[in-house]
Amino acid sequence: MRIQLFLVLSLLILIPSFLTGCSEESPPATANSSSSGHAPAAAEPGSHADWCGEHGVAESMCTRCNPDLVPAFQATGDWCEEHGLPESQCKACNPDLEIERPPAEES
Repeated sequence: MRIQLFLVLSLLILIPSFLTGCSEESPPATANSSSSGHAPAAAEPGSHADWCGEHGVAESMCTRCNPDLVPAFQATGDWCEEHGLPESQCKACNPDLEIERPPAEES
């Protein structure tokens, strides 16, 4: 059962259609996402480019920008009901939590 939940979460994370911005008012993502705060649509999950600057987590794991990810986090028990975030991202419950952006690859 845990393997199935892991597979569901993995598939949800890897589907590029979930890499959208938080609001319609956000500017479209570009190759350099620093201006919009969101990752470009082609960003590889887990890479430096896969970063939601607005919420300080990987864009591919950002439930605030990608609400379709919520059920997968809930299914694995990684959910803070009080704050509406994955427990693994909830700094209100885990004040010492540090989520670090992966380093940029050197060209």
